[in-house]
Amino acid sequence: MHQSRTPISSAITYLTAVHPDQPVLFFDPSKLAHSYERFEKGFPGLVTYAVKANDSVEVLENLVLAGMTTFDVASPAEMKRVRQVSANAVLHYNNPVRSRSEIREGVAYGVTSWSVDCMSELDKLIEGGATGEVSVRLKLPVSGAVYDFGEKFGADPKLAVDLLRAVSQAGFSPAMTFHPGTQCNRPSAWQDYIEECANIAVRAGVELSRLNVGGGYAAHRTGDAPVLEQIFDAIDRTVCRVFGTKRPALICEPGRAMVAESYQMAVRVKAIKNDSLLYLNDGIYGGMAEWRDLGEMDRHCVISSEGVARDGAAMKFTLYGPTCDSLDRIPGEICLPGDIAEEDYVVLAGMGAYSTATATAFNGYGDLLRVTLG
Repeated sequence: MHQSRTPISSAITYLTAVHPDQPVLFFDPSKLAHSYERFEKGFPGLVTYAVKANDSVEVLENLVLAGMTTFDVASPAEMKRVRQVSANAVLHYNNPVRSRSEIREGVAYGVTSWSVDCMSELDKLIEGGATGEVSVRLKLPVSGAVYDFGEKFGADPKLAVDLLRAVSQAGFSPAMTFHPGTQCNRPSAWQDYIEECANIAVRAGVELSRLNVGGGYAAHRTGDAPVLEQIFDAIDRTVCRVFGTKRPALICEPGRAMVAESYQMAVRVKAIKNDSLLYLNDGIYGGMAEWRDLGEMDRHCVISSEGVARDGAAMKFTLYGPTCDSLDRIPGEICLPGDIAEEDYVVLAGMGAYSTATATAFNGYGDLLRVTLG
């Protein structure tokens, strides 16, 4: 990926001046700062950032400048990435499955918080010399997310009781954590998890040092923007109600909701067939990978290479990516102006999460230009 360090006032200014034939990601530091401020003001506890959503240097640097001190890392590579930006950043390693080598690297990087969802992973932490906080990761059959993390990670309540007791007996600072699922916009999902965490702590006879209420906070993809403050309020009220005077300190680890709004993405129309088949210079193997799993995002506009907004009557189009693979198709049909033409740009809002992290170089594509706005 290539990064332009020259400040550009807007995406349209850049597109009309440069006419890039590659997909372009436009980073807006002010929007990232706004997202950070929203979490800092609204969430009743420590705000960390899930690096997996976007590990770009400009994101990490700007979060540190905004005041972020703690990062949730899922691999030693992410630890290294954060350390290159901030030598003093606090690292939480909440990927609950690690090799012994990865545990040793985490210890060397100074990880202060870990998570587990089975006894064998706790044994590996003990053997590997881990110290500090260990959170037991809980899973519950709750709804409200686009897809659930519980199939891959998490202990059921019965196992969580035994794990929490074992964490405390091993001398770690005992905590609990959960993830309600990707793009979760239902406050009751957090309420259900918090209530069960309190029950588990009582059954284990362990007082929690902290409660990590996870990520999963929804980014704005379609319709009205998610009201994160409703979730923050539900978390605060539920913790007060179920823990009372034994209220643990709270942590959240947003990724998608923290970084999504800070990027726009411009993709170019390579060809149009049969009036309704659009071939773009990016697709599911590139920055638009999540459209396959999360569905269409309707926050987009179309401009010509001269910067003129297309405003023709909406039509349904089938969108294909640039690779020589028939699977490289955006699911369903997307409504776009009917006067869209070859070499036009489709500018997509809210593309900061996972667009860079999951892009591939399949067929020689995936080289996303990156431009900072300012």
